[in-house]
Amino acid sequence: MAAKIKLKSHRGAAKRFKVLKSGKVKMSRANRRHILTKKTTKYKRSMRKAVYATSANAPTVKKLLPYS
Repeated sequence: MAAKIKLKSHRGAAKRFKVLKSGKVKMSRANRRHILTKKTTKYKRSMRKAVYATSANAPTVKKLLPYS
């Protein structure tokens, strides 16, 4: 009987995404790193909140994180 091979998590994805118990993929928003002076305070404040990956992108992320 052949030994089962463990799959490695994609380390870049592991640092950026969390898969919740519900199956949703939680992530932080983009556009918060630089060139912040021209962005409104309201826009920057809304960028603090985490969001969920779209239904189109979530399956791809879950493949990258096999045991999450």
